Amino acid sequence: MAKNISGIQQIGVGIPDVKKAWKWYRKNFGLDIPIFQESAEAALMTKYTGEKVHSRSAVLALNLQGGGGLEIWQYTSRKPEEVGYDIQLGDLGIFVAQVKTRNINDALIFFKSEGTQVISEINKDPAGNEHFFLKDPYGMIFQISKGDEWFGTGKHATGGISGCMIGVSDIEKSMALYSGILDYNKVVYDVTGNFEDLQALPGGHATFRRVLLKRTKANTGTFSELLGAGSIELIQITGVKPNKIFKNRYWGDQGFIHLCFDVQDMSSLKSECENKGFPFTVDSSNTFDMGEAAGHFSYIEDPDGTLIEFVETHKIPIVKKLGWYLNVKNRNTGKALPKWILNALSFSRVKD
Repeated sequence: MAKNISGIQQIGVGIPDVKKAWKWYRKNFGLDIPIFQESAEAALMTKYTGEKVHSRSAVLALNLQGGGGLEIWQYTSRKPEEVGYDIQLGDLGIFVAQVKTRNINDALIFFKSEGTQVISEINKDPAGNEHFFLKDPYGMIFQISKGDEWFGTGKHATGGISGCMIGVSDIEKSMALYSGILDYNKVVYDVTGNFEDLQALPGGHATFRRVLLKRTKANTGTFSELLGAGSIELIQITGVKPNKIFKNRYWGDQGFIHLCFDVQDMSSLKSECENKGFPFTVDSSNTFDMGEAAGHFSYIEDPDGTLIEFVETHKIPIVKKLGWYLNVKNRNTGKALPKWILNALSFSRVKD
């Protein structure tokens, strides 16, 4: 087999209270389908947790309208550290997570009616895509953007995660990873200047180079129809030395902690990453049990140290109350699960 990257599986977000945070994300983003809920030690992540094993509680939640999920992550063995300064656009790391919507105007009305901290009105990016920004209760910034990849319908104003903005120090070096390995090789725009649609963001009045990346080929794989391909926007500030968002802090502290991709054939991907100068820094090797789910996970770093996770899923719960767990470990590369199986995940929906 050859490696296959199905799409963005999830973005990890470190917060101080997983229960309160997930309730907020359920209500506001419709992320009400838990793929796993687990409290355990993060024994394999000591490289990024001060060479000590720390405990955590986490939930991976999806929205069945489509898109990636959020891995909502809380330390239980220590108090998660805040950033300690006002993060500025262009700082190194994941600055904004993107959530998709079918109707941008309806979404804006919904969030304002809920008292959400909406920090911009609707603007257009350099490609004409409509979007606006908001903050969650923990100060994380989300971009609500018009989406065109959908799996199902639902009552919520948004679907799931559809991309992110990542601050980088050198776009050319970063493209070697994001385009060369992750296959986000379609440049939608590559522009430099001051941008009206970024003005509401902290530091958004500066001059930036912006590169929006999508995929030239259709995404395939076990969960490809649910996840969609999504997009990645690289942001490089000019004339200013950026800070590293997670400098002197641990993975799992407050903020967007990683960008995770659903993959098949981890061994081929590992070889390619090593050959291209991005070796695995964490590797669970075989099947790693995550409570109700199981898989093989690994991490690499982008040129600025931002963590990229890969997950090759082996088992997921479809209907936990009936004991229906699906083994997808040896599924053919590129073959998508039938839609009816993925729709059965709705039986696990958490309702408030």
